[in-house]
Amino acid sequence: MENTVSPIKKIAVVGPESTGKSTMSAYLAKHYQTIWVPEYAREYCEKLTEPPTWQDEINMFYGQLALEAGMQPQANKLLICDTTFITVKIWSDQMFGSSPQEVLDELPKRPYDLYLLLNIDLPWEEDPLRDFPEMREHFMDVWYKELDALNANYKVISGIGPERYQGAVAAIDDFLKTAV
Repeated sequence: MENTVSPIKKIAVVGPESTGKSTMSAYLAKHYQTIWVPEYAREYCEKLTEPPTWQDEINMFYGQLALEAGMQPQANKLLICDTTFITVKIWSDQMFGSSPQEVLDELPKRPYDLYLLLNIDLPWEEDPLRDFPEMREHFMDVWYKELDALNANYKVISGIGPERYQGAVAAIDDFLKTAV
């Protein structure tokens, strides 16, 4: 009988600003001995001298897709993604009142196997690329709505320090037990 290798499972670490997505992604990649895809928008926005435009949002969408596709072959069974291009939809809706059509078209076509929605129970940390400390509850509600609209498989991860990491590992381990 031929030995078949299961396809890469994609785990998205998502949530509002300042919920520890990058730190969690790095931790999970180390724990599962794989790689993690950084948030393309962070690097992109660090180079901007003005607020992002509609075209910038489209560029970030395509950049996130390319970065993820380029890194997936290096993954060891799991690809941990520090956010997804859903953030382009969320930010575009907030800033411009609508989203680029290419983003809307691709959302249902590019599901992740599991989303870890990081809760807003961590203290806010200042960062020049963070904009809405007073809107964390609003954006948490938006994430619920977006993931529900996609009929996404997601778990909310709460807690501080080790409790948060243990919750994320438990969610992934539970998923892997039932993954086909």
